[in-house]
Amino acid sequence: MSSYPDDLKYHKEHMWVRPDGTIGVSFFAQDQLGEIVFIEVPEPGTEIEAGEAFGEIESRKSVSDLYAPVSGSVKEVNSEVVDAPETINEDPYKNWIAIVDMSDASEMENLLSAAEYKELVSGEEAP
Repeated sequence: MSSYPDDLKYHKEHMWVRPDGTIGVSFFAQDQLGEIVFIEVPEPGTEIEAGEAFGEIESRKSVSDLYAPVSGSVKEVNSEVVDAPETINEDPYKNWIAIVDMSDASEMENLLSAAEYKELVSGEEAP
């Protein structure tokens, strides 16, 4: 598995999004956080705004905000990840956080490609 799949777009705050609105935490973020023990995300129907915090992720080391890569309405929350947040450490791309009904799909154009994201995190410290 590539650490940064090419079919995803990445937010500088270490989130990824698929064209269908599925969002999750990047490999880099989960690696830096270490063992994830808690995740808090909004209920379906909640409006989120690109670039704004919409939840929290907690590891044994720290608590970090989750930033929305795109704007829209939360359509679905991955209850398996909420119930067992450590699964994000196992595979951060299979174990997504939420699906958003995007209000403006063109926001995807403002996000980073896998190559751009790799370059961003190559010299970066923990989120």
